[in-house]
Amino acid sequence: MLAEERKGLVYLVGAGPGDPGLLTLRGRQCLEQAEVVVYDRLLAPELLDYAPPEAEWIDVGKESGNHRVTQAEIDRLLVRLGRAGKRVVRLKGGDPFLFGRGGEEALALAAAGIPFVVVPGVSSALAVPAYAGIPVTHRGLAGGVTVLTGHETDAKHEGQIDWAQVGRSGETVVTLMGVANLRWIAGRLLANGLSPETPAAVIENGTTLRQRAIRGRLGEIADVATGAGVKPPAVFIVGAVVGLADRLEWRSAAQPLRGRRILVTRPQGQAAELAEAIRAQGGEPLAFPTIRIEGPLPVDPDFLRDRLNCADWLVFTSRNGVEHFFNQLYQAGLDARALYWLKFAVIGRTTGAALRERGIVADQMPPVYTAAELGKTLSSHVSGQSVLLARVADAPPELAAALRQSGAAVAELPVYRVEPDTRHAEWLREQLKQRRLDAITFTSPSTVRGLLGNIEGQLQWLAGVKIICIGPVTAEYARAAGLTVHATAANSGVREMVDCLVAEFRKD
Repeated sequence: MLAEERKGLVYLVGAGPGDPGLLTLRGRQCLEQAEVVVYDRLLAPELLDYAPPEAEWIDVGKESGNHRVTQAEIDRLLVRLGRAGKRVVRLKGGDPFLFGRGGEEALALAAAGIPFVVVPGVSSALAVPAYAGIPVTHRGLAGGVTVLTGHETDAKHEGQIDWAQVGRSGETVVTLMGVANLRWIAGRLLANGLSPETPAAVIENGTTLRQRAIRGRLGEIADVATGAGVKPPAVFIVGAVVGLADRLEWRSAAQPLRGRRILVTRPQGQAAELAEAIRAQGGEPLAFPTIRIEGPLPVDPDFLRDRLNCADWLVFTSRNGVEHFFNQLYQAGLDARALYWLKFAVIGRTTGAALRERGIVADQMPPVYTAAELGKTLSSHVSGQSVLLARVADAPPELAAALRQSGAAVAELPVYRVEPDTRHAEWLREQLKQRRLDAITFTSPSTVRGLLGNIEGQLQWLAGVKIICIGPVTAEYARAAGLTVHATAANSGVREMVDCLVAEFRKD
């Protein structure tokens, strides 16, 4: 069968309401095998980590008031990708079949004969109230819940919603996409029997760390929300259960990074630990890889054996170096037994942990996690010995020079390379132009270079954004590139980076 005649498979996946932890296991499995991801807007950028690095991401740009790609165009895109034999994930906020137009996309696929799978998501209709301490049903207060769309005008609603039934049901009323029509919706509820004293709430950016709850009475909620400057996305909740929020609010507002949006520039698949530590302090981590790691680099098995047989020391300067060296080793038909006579040195705690995962404990690690300190630490151990540096291609020459000056014979083994990642440059530029970022974290000079490439050197976009670096080398590179570095973590651990972020924001 010709490639263009092959039929792929399209997964209509609900991404949940914003908190990346609410993506389902099935949704994650779909992303992990995706060849193409088609998304409206990336509610949680950490979802990037779940897709293969080679996956294509297509932003169809659907958000409130900005549908730069029409629904018909999206339908045709999914059909075209399916006919090309691709495994496609159509990633949609919340649940695809609850006001997500997933039914329309499924019908388009069915009409074209393209196989599809629906993966339900956690809906904002239930999750957002829960994150604000509002149970949508509660014994004695509400025996049911009605979910409405507020995205239409009153004319379009004509005949679609039985407002009289909604008004007399006694159920909690949850309206999605209703900020623009909030006053009209409240008016319809009042006109159909609800008391102006009925508790009501508008939850903005629900389930994210920017969540904001505006509460009041139905008769005044439109004015209260307007005065508070509420913007989409937001969920409108009406009913007696809203009155429980004072006692059931469970999210702490006292966390030191509360509400701060922090860009994590580490490569895809390596941001999770730092992101989780930021989230634990109340911050909102935005995983945005500015570089990608390509490895292991091809190496001739005989050449690798010769390099190892000549070495006394094997030195690693990053977790990536450990990972891709061992991948080279395995591809050559070898394993850790081929290293039994070697001594090992690592640049820091994270690299040492990666080595321990392979059953090897480093013999040397410097007190400060820099290449210069590693050279000093090894200077009294390597004279007259052979050192093999397993690290990134085109690595800076200072470490090798310092070891040679100490009397060592030094050989390089490139195990991976670093390339810029600009797949989502447009998203980053928009975040910076709209002043939506509070801080950016850098873990290496290459992450700085990658970010500058994404913003095409427009340093003015970084005004007001705190720059936090790991290690003096990264900080010096950032300053030389024209960035204002606000804090530097002396060592490369996640804890040190988060401590710097907390200390810097406490100054405000």
